[in-house]
Amino acid sequence: AEVCCTKEPPAGVHALLYRTAVPEWGNFDSSSVLINGGYELVKNAMVSNMLSVQSDCPHREKLPYGGDLVADSPAALAFFDMSAFYKKTIYDWLDAQWGNGAYTETSVWQDLNDYAGVGYGAGETVWASAPLVLSVRHYQNYGDEDLLRKSLPHHVRWLDFLNKYFDAGMEEKGYDKELETYTNPPKSGLGDWLAMRARDTFLTHTGFYMASGRCIAYMAHVLEKKQDEEKGMSVANKIRDRIAYLYLKNGKDNFDFPKGHAENTPGPEMGLFSRIVPGEKRCIVLKNWFRRAGHTWPGEEEFKFIDAMSEEDKNAWIESGQLTKRGNRWAMGWSQWQGFNEGIFAIRYALKTLSEMGLHNIALRKATVPGFATPEYMMSHNATTMWESFWRSEDLYSRNHPMLGALAEWMSSSAAGVSLFPTTTGGRKMLFWPQFPKSANTLKFASAEQGSMRGDYAIAWRFEGLPKNESQYDSAIVGIRIRFLVPPSGEASLRFPVPQSSSTTATIHHAVTFPDLGHAKSEAKKDCEDRRRQKLGFSYNWDYDRVNEKWFKRVNGKAIGTPCVSFLFHPSLDNIAWSQTNGIIGRMIERTDEYLPPGLYEVIINNWQLEKEVEGSGRIGDIPEYYNAEGNISPYCSDKSGFDWNIEDATHII
Repeated sequence: AEVCCTKEPPAGVHALLYRTAVPEWGNFDSSSVLINGGYELVKNAMVSNMLSVQSDCPHREKLPYGGDLVADSPAALAFFDMSAFYKKTIYDWLDAQWGNGAYTETSVWQDLNDYAGVGYGAGETVWASAPLVLSVRHYQNYGDEDLLRKSLPHHVRWLDFLNKYFDAGMEEKGYDKELETYTNPPKSGLGDWLAMRARDTFLTHTGFYMASGRCIAYMAHVLEKKQDEEKGMSVANKIRDRIAYLYLKNGKDNFDFPKGHAENTPGPEMGLFSRIVPGEKRCIVLKNWFRRAGHTWPGEEEFKFIDAMSEEDKNAWIESGQLTKRGNRWAMGWSQWQGFNEGIFAIRYALKTLSEMGLHNIALRKATVPGFATPEYMMSHNATTMWESFWRSEDLYSRNHPMLGALAEWMSSSAAGVSLFPTTTGGRKMLFWPQFPKSANTLKFASAEQGSMRGDYAIAWRFEGLPKNESQYDSAIVGIRIRFLVPPSGEASLRFPVPQSSSTTATIHHAVTFPDLGHAKSEAKKDCEDRRRQKLGFSYNWDYDRVNEKWFKRVNGKAIGTPCVSFLFHPSLDNIAWSQTNGIIGRMIERTDEYLPPGLYEVIINNWQLEKEVEGSGRIGDIPEYYNAEGNISPYCSDKSGFDWNIEDATHII
């Protein structure tokens, strides 16, 4: 609930939250108030938009938009058991399918944005592809083969529709075959909605045509329907090759349309994450991505805010790079590498690509810095739910809207390190992939619990032996302790972080007797609730002084963002009986996964070298340290296992 424009909260007012009763089974925590706060913003927006349908906002349209579901379903699936909810959502789309095979933009046709599709009743291609993407994600999480069997014929009709009408529809919208006249996007479509960059709608339209083929191939492969599998793969590969040809033909290796200027979204992040960029080009495309920079923002609400800041606060923002000149006015700026500029799809592609390709430190920095277009910016204006846009809107855009929520799934999967294994089905197998910041100033610990059809998995890691002097947090040699929990009917793969020093050592062992985890979880929850009552989270907000007509920062402790320690590190587990340790540094260097059957595990890493973060060329600048570097900047970009899409990989379909 949001209460506006009163000096003090009104007495005797209570807000009641209600939603469809999907079981909650995922959570995340860390040492960072800003990351935790961002996670809570998304979760709060999600639960207030989940009544019968997953809506966009609870007070206005209240519609199940396909693009929103594609964008934020990874977060919803991490938060909740969505098996029944999303099954019903998919059936809604099947019921609304037109006789010619076209899918609509929303699960119940509303005649809202049909103009943005390729015609003949189809919604915008990304939005209309939602039932296919959801079907694949549903199977990856829940293994409901009956749902695939019932939905596949409908989805094949959608692919047949695209095969018949897509090319002509795109040409009618003004996209020529070689994109020679495509110079000022967007032409038609919603694309990477509410991004701060111009939206490359050709890439999203065509990318989700490719994804539709992949989804058909994936489902048919599961159901052993060879003809449909071959049809889906043939379409997917043809479209992938077409995108790769068009987006590399400029010879700049920056994955951009022929006459583009590396200014549109999505770009390299989508090409890399979705395995569109050819393997031999992945490293150079990744490197050139860091040539992208941000820009100042012309938002009227932001200009009004700056004009009403005190000179002291304004000067502090100028010094920190949060304000930059736009003509003769000071303006807030959106950043590519220190904050967000992406729309509802590219925010996931950017964060996941950075973390998966060995540049997790930059992904963390995007989520942990203060300033415009960050979770901090929203919370500093008293947000308790995710906004529809990264900028302030007093009239048009909602302040309770989960469509930018993909960042929450990244928090549990990458900042903590637990997610579904890409090729698993029915949630049978998890991937533990703990990754760490270069500097402990960014993050000191993180944890997550992830439910599945096989039980609850958990991970927690923390730096140990940190110096008392925080100025040494980017140079000290420290230890890292990581604990993993695999439930009795589950299994997992452990993917190791790449050591930064030849002196680093690492061992693994498992608990020989199972401790009372229920007690540890209960006590850790009580400790966390006590910390939240003390309001140890986000600590300030901007208030408006109506007498002096100035904004001022009010110190005001809040519960949102409060750091809490995982139950895996609760003191009641200090006396666990562990097995003999086994050395694993060789596997860390070789980057080979470790299979983990059910149990409780602990990895201890010694002599881990903390480092200073790369500076880049300022808050809204690029990162020359990376694009000017000799050789590859990532240990993973040349990994051939990531070159091509695997037909059993539901994670990287799109």
